Amino acid sequence: MGRMHSWGKGISRRCLPYKKTAPNWIQMSVSDLSDQICKLAKKGMTPSQIGVLLRDSNGIPQVDYITGSKIGRILRKNGLAPKIPEDLYHLIKKAVAIRKHLERNNKDKDSKFRLILVESRIHRLARYYRPVSYTHLTLPTNREV
Repeated sequence: MGRMHSWGKGISRRCLPYKKTAPNWIQMSVSDLSDQICKLAKKGMTPSQIGVLLRDSNGIPQVDYITGSKIGRILRKNGLAPKIPEDLYHLIKKAVAIRKHLERNNKDKDSKFRLILVESRIHRLARYYRPVSYTHLTLPTNREV
């Protein structure tokens, strides 16, 4: 299937192992792992940063295999989940950076076009998250960004 805003038709994706059980080299218990996830979240790390740190430092391939729930769900259960989902946050951050660029370079037609594409992705993601559990989510309008 093709990409949303490009001509690419690549099928590159991650390849997870078929067996969804915890590897035998992991000695950490479920409660220790969830405590460590909460501690890292209190330091201000995002769920993906927590996953990368656990993978690189502790050799934990997938938190889901050990605890039975993903990092975001563990954080939500402990009240540490971010207000805005991570993917939506980064798209909003990108749109703000493009707007800041356009204030200085208002003739940049390509950036104007890319801003339209990024904002359409933001609205599409917001439509996805609204019925789920982020009902308090209100996106900034064009004037507020």
